Amino acid sequence: MGQGNAPIIVKRKKVVAGDGHHGGAWKVAYADFVTAMMAFFMLMWLLNATTEQQRKGLADYFAPTIAISRTSGGGAQVLDGSALHQTQAMSESGTGAEIGVMGAVPLDLAPEKSSGAAQAAEVAALRAAEAVLIGQGGESLVSREALRHVVTRLTDEGLVIEIFARPGAPIFAPGAAEPLPVTVELLALAAQAAGLVQNPVGLGAHLAARPVVLAENPVWPLSAARADAARRALETGGVAPIRIRRVTGHADRSERIEITLIRTAR
Repeated sequence: MGQGNAPIIVKRKKVVAGDGHHGGAWKVAYADFVTAMMAFFMLMWLLNATTEQQRKGLADYFAPTIAISRTSGGGAQVLDGSALHQTQAMSESGTGAEIGVMGAVPLDLAPEKSSGAAQAAEVAALRAAEAVLIGQGGESLVSREALRHVVTRLTDEGLVIEIFARPGAPIFAPGAAEPLPVTVELLALAAQAAGLVQNPVGLGAHLAARPVVLAENPVWPLSAARADAARRALETGGVAPIRIRRVTGHADRSERIEITLIRTAR
């Protein structure tokens, strides 16, 4: 058999793309999953490691304190972006006439704008008073150890200043209504911070409720007496008596004094 008659053998090699699982799409999904799990465990750790008061402070920090009003309009609908209570026709409608409805109230955004400006100014003033109280931007007027008894938060009601007892560091003598020296120092600082604004002041003293019902429960008169002692200390520090709106005693929480600079702009 000659060399020219040798059979030609063709080998076909099928290449299969088997590198799909080595791409990067699964890495992105896995990274998102790990990030979500880390955030979840961080949340669980914070819930376990923080106190109720600290969690309230965090919630109040991220909560909006100024009302925001949003107005939207549109067209290609039944009223083509107009409203029945409008007192002036929009130039886009092309009618040149007014739409009137009996009992309709004229739309006036000026009071809303002025109210928003007043709220913003009041929040800024309360923030400035809070900064003076906790010593932001400079040296505090009280010791760092004393400031460990203080926590502040800005709520819908106003700026809340809490002076609370710590383990082994009370703010009142046991069973007494007279504040200890550290409490007197902190109340004087609170009076100075309150002097930066003209907001009304609310006072409350808290004590833990007694688990056993007694014929004469001493908690109520003691908490009321401590609240009144705090009022006298604030007035001594320069807070006008006419600004004091309420002085209350509570038997619901651990030992603390709560001073609220009540917001007036709503």
